[in-house]
Amino acid sequence: MSYLGEEIKKLGFGLMRLPQKDGKIDVEQTKVMVDKFMEAGFTYFDTAWAYAGSEDAIREALVERYPREKFQLATKNAAWINCKTREEAIAQFETSLKQTGAGYFDFYLLHNLGEGRTKVFDDFDMWSWILDMKAQGKIKHAGFSFHSTPEELDELLTKHPEMEFVQLQINYADWENPAIKSKECYEVARKHGKPVIIMEPVKGGMLSNPPEKVKEVFDKANPDASYASWAIKFAANLDGVITVLSGMSNVEQMEDNISYMKDFTKLSEEEIKTIKEAQDILKTIPLIPCTTCNYCAKVCPMKIGISGTFTAMNILTLYNDMAGAKHQENWLVSGHGLKSAKECIKCGKCEGVCPQHIKIREELEKAVKALEL
Repeated sequence: MSYLGEEIKKLGFGLMRLPQKDGKIDVEQTKVMVDKFMEAGFTYFDTAWAYAGSEDAIREALVERYPREKFQLATKNAAWINCKTREEAIAQFETSLKQTGAGYFDFYLLHNLGEGRTKVFDDFDMWSWILDMKAQGKIKHAGFSFHSTPEELDELLTKHPEMEFVQLQINYADWENPAIKSKECYEVARKHGKPVIIMEPVKGGMLSNPPEKVKEVFDKANPDASYASWAIKFAANLDGVITVLSGMSNVEQMEDNISYMKDFTKLSEEEIKTIKEAQDILKTIPLIPCTTCNYCAKVCPMKIGISGTFTAMNILTLYNDMAGAKHQENWLVSGHGLKSAKECIKCGKCEGVCPQHIKIREELEKAVKALEL
């Protein structure tokens, strides 16, 4: 059965992590990357109002250098960032049009729905607005990106069947991760008949440098393949996928991605077995067994970001990525209005309700030291 965007090649250029030079986006290197991407037959570019400098950079590197009909450009509206009125939220769209110079957007997304952020889009009735923009020809396809539970996604798609696609975080490490639930979210989208754009297929770069035991599995299967290639191809192999966004930061990453995605075909049974073996290894690495049920949060008198802290610690354990772990801790804790683990008063109420019987006080103490909170 055909679906929206089926004809688009399965590698998209995510523009959140563009190359830097002297603290600014390196537009000249970005031009080289854009040229290589287009020459290989790829056409989908993904930016956002919230990606500092990205929309201006892609205007210079792409829009001003290629015929508009030769590529698809997507951008996003983050109404939950400092918008007090509907007019301020709509102004993001006008800014994006000006910064990109694109004239219209092929795909436009209400950005990062889920949890309390969805309410802002509801309060400003951005749902009717985005359809109005589509009717005016300023948007070709309307959808949203999403970071939350499959239950919430199901509710959203039930309320808004007019949305044409969903952008989800999907990668082999998060496929059955209880904190992300990639597989369940994907299945909800497909149940509603929505095609999927995949973000974070390499988990912010972490899967380009997976744990050593995972590297051994991939090296044995194909010593010439990059670790990132396994992650990108896992995502591209799913049915109903419009494209897989790779946030490439330099020419070398672009060349690597093109090398295995230019003539992408479905994974073989052996390749699927190899990825399953890697997933099974990840499950054996001793992590904090938090399922993010957040029962602990309901009873914590200090409003500590317990599950967010544990997610950050698990990232540190799996990938030895301090920067990635700190980023997650910042987003999932203070970014959600919660307090740092260092504020814990060790009352123990959380442990009394934890269905996983985690020694929460002990784990939070370890996190304070490991993450230098």
